[in-house]
Amino acid sequence: MYLTWLQFLALLGLFGVLRVGGMEVFTSNEVEAVNGTEVRLKCTFKSKHPVSHSSVAVSWNFRPLGQGAEESVFYYQETAYPPTEGRFKGHATWSGDILRQDASISLHEVPFTFNGTYTCQVRNLPDVHGINGEVTLRVVQKVSISEIGILAAAIGGTIAIVLVLLGLFMVFKYCNRNRHANTDMELQGRKLQETRELQARVLQERELQANILQEKALKASEECKDPTVW
Repeated sequence: MYLTWLQFLALLGLFGVLRVGGMEVFTSNEVEAVNGTEVRLKCTFKSKHPVSHSSVAVSWNFRPLGQGAEESVFYYQETAYPPTEGRFKGHATWSGDILRQDASISLHEVPFTFNGTYTCQVRNLPDVHGINGEVTLRVVQKVSISEIGILAAAIGGTIAIVLVLLGLFMVFKYCNRNRHANTDMELQGRKLQETRELQARVLQERELQANILQEKALKASEECKDPTVW
């Protein structure tokens, strides 16, 4: 019983070491490319052991969306080994950097037959355990709107609406200010006109009074000259 528990703990320890020392591979979940263009399938890795060109081996494989056998796409160890036959011949090139823990490849002039799942397998001795990275490639006729594009469009639309509302507010404020200015000018004009009319009436009354006084003076002067009045 004691030995059994020791063996069990030893197995757990070994399993833990393998888990801790295992490779970590990172890829995008999905990549989209336009028919006939170039696309880069990014794959990076992390290892607990030193990395060198001789210790790292990279294998890329392809699995079509429908039924079909898995195909080799690319192999790298110290140097690149592109495919010499099959659908990927002349289409796959190395675009990674082992010392920077980059195991990416590029596909050129992608056709619709490249639709499928690509597996990136990286081994760095003694790290031979770990989960492979998988990326799905979608070859389309034209680029579809991504979530980032939708978000950017939504933000841009919101900013445009805010700018329009701000512009309308400024126009309304300007028109309202001009309207008040015009109203003030009209009031001032009316007051000035009323003042002028009042002054004109005062002048007319003064002239009228002056004419009356002049007539009375003339009449009094004539009465003084006429002896019959006495």
